[in-house]
Amino acid sequence: MTPAHFAFSSAFALGLMGIAFHRTHLLSALLCLEGMMLSLFIALSLWALQLDTTSYAGAPMLLLAFSACEASAGLALLVATTRTHGTDRLQNLNLLQC
Repeated sequence: MTPAHFAFSSAFALGLMGIAFHRTHLLSALLCLEGMMLSLFIALSLWALQLDTTSYAGAPMLLLAFSACEASAGLALLVATTRTHGTDRLQNLNLLQC
């Protein structure tokens, strides 16, 4: 495993561990998810450069567009839950009450 592959896989694993262990606030979970998407974006960009083909050149932009949509939907969800429940703590959210 090259150092670049190790760096990107460890960045993805750190984001995944952040989601698993720090699930107190919705904003921290969204930030960990964005970190995971950023590591995937960089890894996919370098993968497309290593293959040196034009067929994979659009894949990082597609991932970046999906990441932007995910971030906007997550922030809208954060605003909606903060307005209705008064907090963004994930332990206070109950799907049966929403």
